[in-house]
Amino acid sequence: MDFLIKYKKIFVAAALALAVIIIGYLLYAVFFKPSQPQVNLENPAATTTAGRGNLPLTQTGAGQPVQLGQGQGGLTTGTGETTPASATARGGLTEVTALNQAASLGAALAANGDDLLYYNGQEGKFYRVTKDGKITLLSDTVFHNVEKITWSPDRTKAILEYPDQAKIIYDFKNNKQITLPSHWQDFAFSPDGSKIVMKSLAESADNRWLAVVNSQGTEAKKIAPLGDNDETVYPSWSPNNQTVAMYTEGATFNEQNVFFVGLNNENFKALKIAGRGFEFAWSPQGDRLLYSVYTSDNGLKPELWIANAQGDSIGSGRTNLELQTWADKCTFSGSNLYCAVPQELAEGAGLSKELAQNTKDNLYQIDVRTGAKKLVAVPDGGYTMSDLIVSDDGGYLYFTDQNTGKINQIKLK
Repeated sequence: MDFLIKYKKIFVAAALALAVIIIGYLLYAVFFKPSQPQVNLENPAATTTAGRGNLPLTQTGAGQPVQLGQGQGGLTTGTGETTPASATARGGLTEVTALNQAASLGAALAANGDDLLYYNGQEGKFYRVTKDGKITLLSDTVFHNVEKITWSPDRTKAILEYPDQAKIIYDFKNNKQITLPSHWQDFAFSPDGSKIVMKSLAESADNRWLAVVNSQGTEAKKIAPLGDNDETVYPSWSPNNQTVAMYTEGATFNEQNVFFVGLNNENFKALKIAGRGFEFAWSPQGDRLLYSVYTSDNGLKPELWIANAQGDSIGSGRTNLELQTWADKCTFSGSNLYCAVPQELAEGAGLSKELAQNTKDNLYQIDVRTGAKKLVAVPDGGYTMSDLIVSDDGGYLYFTDQNTGKINQIKLK
């Protein structure tokens, strides 16, 4: 069980080398790299180059250029005409409906596949909201200053984390609270909600473990030692129940290997990824893994990839989706993937998401079977989108505006 510890010296050396190269690149990008040509909205043909992941201009009529994100009420063409926002996402400017007015956290699709559950930070209470904007209380209990929420698959329980490192499991069905040790973190429920995988991070590196407990927070079972390498370990119970976590090892400057951890010391294949800054999301069936990484070759900007991640097929079918965004700005819906893609990204954004904090996003749809992608919507008014959720019937996409915390809705069909 020492597989996470034996590479410690290699990790440290690689990290130092990576830091030196990244700092050198950023100095080059800021002070010496030639500026990129800008898109000429009056004459798009005058634009000479375009980086990967840049979004196409939306056009109306006979090739008339338009200006995106110019506030509420419509989209202005090069002739001064205004095209109103569409009520349904059709690839252009699209209406957005706010479902609540208070800053929210932890939005999740309810068990009925239609409503949303969320935490109102101002009131310290959990609510349910319908697609028509009807809001009802989920529980009378007040939870002050919740910082992070991890829902169970059936949405009857949630792990709540606080700024002082206090953590509880709350059972909304039975109004029952269970206190967890403060040194437990990075939780993920099993597909049936009966167990939880997490990191147990004691002060001593010799007593840090990847572990599994039941949904009552008891019967802890050690899975693998973490040592000083906990930052490269990612607890995440796969939807097909095959694995409970992943960890990464550096291979070259722009490559890493992702290893999968099961409950019984299984020897799974590794997934080779071309980049750093690994973030991921499982497909609903657990057979594929969406992930984002950045490299020095693309200005240290995150790019989306997808690969098979089940059994003997792990690592096969690896495909660059050629969209520059993070995996946590995407959500699966059947055979489709919906992603919020920034209209522009600063160099080095993969190193710090704060560089995209105020960047407006457009909504893309990707067919995960073919890799084909299309622009679905340019949200009217401009939003930095997070926590994307699609209703089970595929009719609505919900998202949280990262800057206001409000939950919003886009009609997909």
